[in-house]
Amino acid sequence: MKLNELTIAEARKRLDAGDLTSTELTKACIAEIKNQNPTLNAFIEVYEDDALEQALRSDERHSRSECLGALDGVPLGLKDNLLNQGKEVTSGSNILKGHISAYDATAVRKLKGQGAVILGRTNMDEFAMGSSTEHSAYGPTKNPHDLERVPGGSSGGSAVAVAAKMALGALGSDTGGSIRQPAALCGTVGLKPTYGRISRSGLMAMASSLDQIGPFAKTAEDAALILEALQGPDSLDQTTSNHPLFVPEWKKDLSGVRIGLPRQAWGAGMHDEVRSEVMRGVEALKERGAEIKEVDLPYADEALAVYYVVMPCEVSANLARFDGMRYGLRVKDLPLFETYAKSRAKGFGPEARRRILLGTYALSRGYYDAYYLQAKRVQTLIRKAYEQAFTEVDMLVTPTAPNPAFRLGEKTTDPLTMYLEDVFTVGVNVAGLPAVSVPCGKADGMPVGMQLIGRHFDEAGILAAARIFEESD
Repeated sequence: MKLNELTIAEARKRLDAGDLTSTELTKACIAEIKNQNPTLNAFIEVYEDDALEQALRSDERHSRSECLGALDGVPLGLKDNLLNQGKEVTSGSNILKGHISAYDATAVRKLKGQGAVILGRTNMDEFAMGSSTEHSAYGPTKNPHDLERVPGGSSGGSAVAVAAKMALGALGSDTGGSIRQPAALCGTVGLKPTYGRISRSGLMAMASSLDQIGPFAKTAEDAALILEALQGPDSLDQTTSNHPLFVPEWKKDLSGVRIGLPRQAWGAGMHDEVRSEVMRGVEALKERGAEIKEVDLPYADEALAVYYVVMPCEVSANLARFDGMRYGLRVKDLPLFETYAKSRAKGFGPEARRRILLGTYALSRGYYDAYYLQAKRVQTLIRKAYEQAFTEVDMLVTPTAPNPAFRLGEKTTDPLTMYLEDVFTVGVNVAGLPAVSVPCGKADGMPVGMQLIGRHFDEAGILAAARIFEESD
């Protein structure tokens, strides 16, 4: 096995035993990046010198038995919307090209505090707006399983970095499925934690009430290791929770665990092979002791509509700060209004402009009540529907995405078909729940993901089930 093919847990054991150095591990990942990234375009920028310096310091700590944590010496990738002090971070957009971070995002600071090696920043849909990583100022990322297909989005670069073994893990952000959907399409584990589990300070905001940082990894155990490093309250983000910290609870089987199949999620509009593969996954869970039952999940169909009203409204507000005045791109030598208009028109791509306009319209006088306020009311009903479902079962299972990876360019001219790729993931963000996508067979020769959805702050339960599935698959 090549060093870059190790899981984080395997690498941790070898690093602690002295059978492996972080420098060796980091060089193996950098070599893989140099080999594959020109084709895949997963990394926008690679911090080769910095990464090797961080690896050397990790090796020195290991020689003194002063390991900082489970991620000490482990090479990871960062999505291009997480601030990294002294480094350019652009959220995949022309409007922020050249922007240098003044400070670290809390999640990045915690990785550095554990001694993790930061390999570079990964490609993404502009400001996390997309399901294919085609809407990037740096060009599209390609799926390592088929170069003519998308990797999913918006965190496609991070998903590909892990799937192509260019990094042992990576961070992404998930607003409506942007970790889980690319994880499914690329064949990795992707975890969207409970809203408030991980600080969003230093994450470039898309939709603040929905965004959540989470890990991509090769296994559920690796995802748990990264979650442990990132979690916890933060005075810089008042939405973080004081709920007891996540602690893994690995099990031998699923005896006594009730798993629900939402009737509304298993209707039409799903690829036949996706359905059969995920049902095979459900049978595997049943064989490991889980009780499987159908449950009602009212308003599941409305979740997509709610998301595509609430999200653009928050996008409109959050992206108003990019005005050509304080930072980022500025079209010069024009009067004030023209500076705003020209800078934003030149800096934002088509999908970002589309969502800004949709949000601004929905928030405008005469339409606020009909769109945004009504969406927030239905959001409350969706949350209550999940609460009711969890009185009957311990977790829910759906496919992560309705289809396997589609071809590059196939959906870019029809935004509605692109948005429908989020149909199984958006409800989790609307309700603030945790969910994990775990690889579950193939459809049309491409990876399929099975999604496990848990109660608020029950990452331990869904990760335990994901690990048991991995062992049985």
